[in-house]
Amino acid sequence: MTTNYAFAVFEAKSGTCAIAWSHDGICGFHLPGDEPNQAEHAIRRRFTGAERASPIAEIAVVIERVRAYFEGERSDFSDLRLDLSAQTDLYRQIYLATRRLGWGSTTTYGGLAAELELGPAGAWTIGQAMAKNPIPLIIPCHRVLAAGRKIGGFSAPGGSNSKLRMLELEGVELPDTTPAQQSFAF
Repeated sequence: MTTNYAFAVFEAKSGTCAIAWSHDGICGFHLPGDEPNQAEHAIRRRFTGAERASPIAEIAVVIERVRAYFEGERSDFSDLRLDLSAQTDLYRQIYLATRRLGWGSTTTYGGLAAELELGPAGAWTIGQAMAKNPIPLIIPCHRVLAAGRKIGGFSAPGGSNSKLRMLELEGVELPDTTPAQQSFAF
C-alpha cells in the first residue's frame, strides 16, 4: 500500500518551516533553517513524491500553534495525531515517551533510557532516536539533554544553538550551555 503525503511550507518568527502529513497524521516537520527553500527540500528528500498542498484544517491549527511557539507562547503539541508508521516499534516507544515532556520540562538521554528500561546502551539508543526524529518540536527532542544537563547534540538546522534557543523560549536554564557533542551538517 502506498501512503500519500502532502506538505506545506510556512513562515514562523524564526524562519521557514515545513510540515508533512498523511491521512493518519503528521509524519514530518522541519524546523526553521537559514535558507527559505531549505525546509521544502528537506521534506521532499524525506517524503519522496509528497505533494505541496494547502493545509487541511487540522494542519492549519498545528501551523498556528507552531507560530505561537516561536513567538514564545506556551504551546502544547501532545494532543496531535502523528503518523509514525515508518518508525520501528522501539523508536515509536521512545517518541511517545518524549511527547510526555511538557513545556519547560527536560530529561536526559540516560533518564529516558532508564524510564523505558533500555539497559546499558539505552542512552546511546535514545540519542540515535532523537537524531532521527522526523517531527522535531512536536516530538520535543530538544527537551532531551546530555548527562549533567548539558545541551547535547541537535541535528536540526542551527544545531545545538537552535536547541538552546528553543529551551530558552520555554524558560529552561542550563548550568552549562557548551554542547556535550558537536552536530554534523551534511
